[in-house]
Amino acid sequence: MIRDVEQLFERQARNWPLLAKGIEGLAQARTRRVRVDWFEVLVRHIPHRVGSTTAAVDRESVARRPCFLCAANLPREEEGIAFGEEFTIYCNPFPIVKRHLTIAHRQHLPQRIAIHFGSMLDLAAALPGYFIIYNGPECGASAPDHLHFQAGSRAVFPIEKDTARLNGATVPNYARNVLLFRGRERSALIDRMDRAIALLAETTRKRPEPMVNIAAYQDKEQWVVYLFARSKHRPEVFHTGELTVSPASIDLCGIFVVPLARDFDRITGDAIRAVFREVTLPDEQFQRVARKLEDER
Repeated sequence: MIRDVEQLFERQARNWPLLAKGIEGLAQARTRRVRVDWFEVLVRHIPHRVGSTTAAVDRESVARRPCFLCAANLPREEEGIAFGEEFTIYCNPFPIVKRHLTIAHRQHLPQRIAIHFGSMLDLAAALPGYFIIYNGPECGASAPDHLHFQAGSRAVFPIEKDTARLNGATVPNYARNVLLFRGRERSALIDRMDRAIALLAETTRKRPEPMVNIAAYQDKEQWVVYLFARSKHRPEVFHTGELTVSPASIDLCGIFVVPLARDFDRITGDAIRAVFREVTLPDEQFQRVARKLEDER
């Protein structure tokens, strides 16, 4: 699969001008490290991400535009490769990291993780050296109407380093509340994730799916999964215009995207901490879910 993906990138970079432009844009992106408490966040200025960061994802706006993940609406130059019977892997023309992929379901299904978490694990196993992400429909997904994942190179993936020595279900003093799962048994991990989603739905009373971002990878035949429980889509600074930031999975994993140069130059660790804390679940609710998961192990 890795060889097929590499060949896809090579072909598409030659034949699809939009992707070639995106790759060049990423090469020119500016990145700086910002200290937040005991960890660092990579702030990355990528102008071509402004469309995704500011995308209108309310039901009315989505209904008015054609779905850009449906095969019938793709640019004529865009091609993909099959992953199993349900998904197709494409190159993302607006990359945040190297080898940025979009993995779209072949049917026009709503963005919903239920019954598809196994596919996420299978992607992580098939793409060593990559991380796989899921953005909930109100948590940074610019296509909430079409089921999809994203993937990218783990060469720069701060959360992996931050949590390398941790074995518990949570990450203490991390500014954003996240559940951490490790496991070698696919079915057991799926059951744990399903239970976490159910507990979050019960706690937040958000159905059919609680607000979540998920990231996963596999290393040495062990899956590592991060589940970020959300409280809101965008921080107040986005709505006031103070900062044009709208964190999704990759941002919460430590690659914080700022599409505007003015934000890149002035954003601080305190501002990032405040955004993380605002958009993820408050401590009391989060700890209630974490304790239940621990008690059930």
